[in-house]
Amino acid sequence: MSVRKVILQGNPKLKAKNAEVKNFLDPKVRQVIKDLKDTLRKSSLVGIAAPQIAENYMIFITHPKNTEFRNFGREDILRVFINPKITYKSTNAVVIYEGCGSVEDKGTVPFGPVLRPKEVEVEALDEKGNKFSLRADGILARVIQHEYDHLRGVEFVQHVDSSKIVSEKYYKAKIKNSKKQKVASEITKIKYKEI
Repeated sequence: MSVRKVILQGNPKLKAKNAEVKNFLDPKVRQVIKDLKDTLRKSSLVGIAAPQIAENYMIFITHPKNTEFRNFGREDILRVFINPKITYKSTNAVVIYEGCGSVEDKGTVPFGPVLRPKEVEVEALDEKGNKFSLRADGILARVIQHEYDHLRGVEFVQHVDSSKIVSEKYYKAKIKNSKKQKVASEITKIKYKEI
């Protein structure tokens, strides 16, 4: 197992250009994917991008699951996205409070309301190099957009009015289980297709 340290906002690796993966058999690429999986499994995160472990590759993984920070009912499997490209964004948008392992203050994660499209479609390659498309809504669509932003050097706080950022404690007490947060986070659509 190779759990990696999640780097924090301000580290230049979070803003660096990320390389497209050309060789899926490259041992370094295989190790980055393994490290992302191991790091995600040992954390309360629901997604993580390669730059967050100081590896500048166009790779992220998602695994929307119920954690101490989120309780949204339906979960999804762990998915690997290599060289992803978002090909569709719905005009219907929703606000969901987001946090991030790379945005931390004294051991706690601040949360903020982010308006993003409710539904997205992404095309990517899986870890075997097979191309696929995935259309989703709810928290899965949210995590895809959040991690895709990381590959472009964008952190969620750049989408938030700083006066609306709340503490982890306040988020857990007042927002996490609110009806509005749960409805916006509910996954009702997951359409996976090999291309």
